[in-house]
Amino acid sequence: MVDAKLDAARADLAEKDGVLIAFSGGVDSSIVAAIAHDVLGSDAVACTARSETLPAEELADAKRVAEEIGIRHDIVEFSELDSEAFIENDDKRCYHCRSMRLGAMFDRAEELGIETVCDGTNASDPGEGHRPGLQAVDELDAYSPLLAHDITKQEVREIANQYDLSVADKPSMACLSSRIPTGLEVTEERLTRIEKAERLLRTWGFEQFRVRDHDGLARIEVGESELDVALDPEFVRAARDHISDLGFDHVTLDLYGYQTGSVSPAETDEESGPDPLGAEYPTD
Repeated sequence: MVDAKLDAARADLAEKDGVLIAFSGGVDSSIVAAIAHDVLGSDAVACTARSETLPAEELADAKRVAEEIGIRHDIVEFSELDSEAFIENDDKRCYHCRSMRLGAMFDRAEELGIETVCDGTNASDPGEGHRPGLQAVDELDAYSPLLAHDITKQEVREIANQYDLSVADKPSMACLSSRIPTGLEVTEERLTRIEKAERLLRTWGFEQFRVRDHDGLARIEVGESELDVALDPEFVRAARDHISDLGFDHVTLDLYGYQTGSVSPAETDEESGPDPLGAEYPTD
């Protein structure tokens, strides 16, 4: 079944004169890039949009994976902070972000004479709760080959293994603004301290994590299987000392562990605020 879907996606993209892929370096966009490069060669371009919400490590990953695939990799720059609607951080923040990000892709595609812009939306995405960014994909008429050929997230990872891609098991990584609760303004200061705080977790070897910024309180979420590491006294001291130095008044560990969209308006009040059972790492 997976092979048949993959063959159909290949045949589909082979009919295009050329494509530009909105490329994050995550597993979904990497598969689209790999398939496109397979059938179109130099007529396929991977494009990453750099902005304040993209961690430096993710940009470096995108460059590495594009080289792994062998596809041309372009980088365009824009700033979500130029948009008052984005800064306000209402329940359509992801819509505003995706509109600007994809808009930058279409601009680059036009410069290159490419008519088709692809993204990595897969068949599992529409059913995963509050996803306003998908509205932007529809409105801008970006093409989603994984969705068009009913390729689910699990099947994406199977295909990534077939291509022997290093990101086959990479956890999803949303932009930094997703760490700021709805209604709290997105600022460069908050984005910067979140990025630096998450760099500490990455350095400690955590694989699935977020640092949620509750206006002075840093709420750490890690995968359930990694909670024991987060409770290690040595890490507790490191988190308390280093994260508080970034401008946070308090540092807490969410004992529920990592949860997608835990500051999203689609979640319950209990999940969208600081966990009352969180283990606090005092900063004083």
